[in-house]
Amino acid sequence: MSHKDHELENLIIPSSPEEDDPTAAERKKDHIELAFRSQVEIAALDDRFYYEPLLAAHPKKDESTSFEFLGKTLKSPLWVSSMTGGTEMARIINHNLARACADFGMGMGLGSCRSLLFGDETLPDFDVRAIMGDGLPLFANLGIAQVEQLVERKEIFRIPILLDKLKADGLIIHVNPFQEWLQPEGDHLQHPPIITIEAVLNALDIPIIVKEVGQGMGYKSLEALLQLPLAAIDFAANGGTNFAKLELARSSELERDAFARLANIGHSATEMVDLCNRLVEELGDKRKCSQIIISGGIRHFLDGYYLTEKCTLSSIYGQASQFLKYARGDYETLRQYVDTQVRGLHLSKTFLSLKP
Repeated sequence: MSHKDHELENLIIPSSPEEDDPTAAERKKDHIELAFRSQVEIAALDDRFYYEPLLAAHPKKDESTSFEFLGKTLKSPLWVSSMTGGTEMARIINHNLARACADFGMGMGLGSCRSLLFGDETLPDFDVRAIMGDGLPLFANLGIAQVEQLVERKEIFRIPILLDKLKADGLIIHVNPFQEWLQPEGDHLQHPPIITIEAVLNALDIPIIVKEVGQGMGYKSLEALLQLPLAAIDFAANGGTNFAKLELARSSELERDAFARLANIGHSATEMVDLCNRLVEELGDKRKCSQIIISGGIRHFLDGYYLTEKCTLSSIYGQASQFLKYARGDYETLRQYVDTQVRGLHLSKTFLSLKP
C-alpha cells in the first residue's frame, strides 16, 4: 500500500463515538439509568403553551432584548418586589438584590421606607442606587396608612425628601387594610385609600406605583386605579407572601381562629390579568395607567412568561420570596438563580407560544 493510499484509508475509516465524544458512553449509561425516573405523568403537563421545536434555533448565550418600562431601559422583564429594611440581614439582602439588578438589567422596589421619613439611621439598608446605577428604575415604598398621616398632617413634603435621600425614581404606595387590621401594632385607615392616592397625585409630580401586599385587588379597585395617571399597578396577588397571614402568625390563638380565613380571600395573578384585560376594553379612553407589574405567586419563569404575554398592557413580573430565598447569603448564589430564570425566559420566548 502506497503512502497516499494509507492516508486515504485513514480518512475514510470512521472513528468510534467514544473518540468523537469521550463522554458518550457515560452519558448514555446515565440516560438508561435515568429514563425510568424521567417519565412525565399526563396530569403534570403544563397545558398553557404550544411547544414549537422546529421553528427557531437556540437563543444565543447572554441574549437580551432591551425595552422601556417606568421611563428607563430594562434588559429583563423581572422586578424585585418590595421586601425589607431596618436590620443587618436586610442590608445584605437589599445590596445583593441591587447587584443582581445591575447585572441583569432589572428594576427594584424597596421595602417599607417608613423609618426614613424622620431620620437616617436605617439609610444604609436602603441606599442601593450606587450599586444599581442610574439607568434602572428604583422605587421607594410607603404604606397607605403612613401616606394618609402625611396628608392629614400636611407633611406630604417629606415624600420628595425621602426620594432624594434614596435617589429613587418614584414612590410605591402599598395598600394593606387587612394587614393593618390584623397587625397588633397596625394603623387603622381613616379614609378610603383611593382618596389618599388621588391627594398625593394632585400634590406631587412624581411617578407612583400602587400595590397590594399579597391578596391582590378586585374589579372595582383595578377599575379605579387604571383611571389614575399612575406609573404602574403592582398586583401583589394572592398566592405569594401574604402579609395578612404573616401578621396572624404573630397574633393570639383567639385572633388566629377568628380571622384565619381572611388570608384565603383575594385574587390570583391569573385572575387579575383577566380582569385587567377586560377593563382595558371597557374603559377605553378613560384609562390613564398603561404599565403593570404582575406579582403574587410567580414562582418560575414559565409563570412570568405566560402572564406577561397574556397581559394586553405593557408588563413585567415581580418576585419577592423566590429572590429572598437566594439573597440572604453570598451574592453568587443569587446570581446563579437569576441567571437560570433569565435563560429560561429566553428559551420560553424562542420555543413556546400561548394557547388561546
